[in-house]
Amino acid sequence: MDKPETLMIDDTKYVRADSLKEMASTVGGLERCIIRSYGAGVFLGYVKERKAEANGINVILVNAKRIYYWSGACSLTQLAIDGTKDPNNCKITEAVAIEEIANVIEIIPVTYNAARSLDEVEIWKK
Repeated sequence: MDKPETLMIDDTKYVRADSLKEMASTVGGLERCIIRSYGAGVFLGYVKERKAEANGINVILVNAKRIYYWSGACSLTQLAIDGTKDPNNCKITEAVAIEEIANVIEIIPVTYNAARSLDEVEIWKK
């Protein structure tokens, strides 16, 4: 049986702490996000800078990992909220210190639970 998300006591609704979608911790005030670009793919990292350029929005990511393939989430939105339910079938590279991603079309803030889940995925390399 599934655990209830809420509980009513005397007309007051209480929410389980582990059901909250708390945002991931920041590093130096930088927000952790999943970035989807037009041609370079999907990345996880801390957004240092967003720049409007002729080719669109460019983002500088700190501690950037490429999400080459994911499983266990139906979309990047679910991946950013819940993380992966299938970490053994995800392909996420090791992080580079800083990377500029050109022509960004989506920036999705990551929750604490999603960040923890994605950080537990074994680094993919050949």
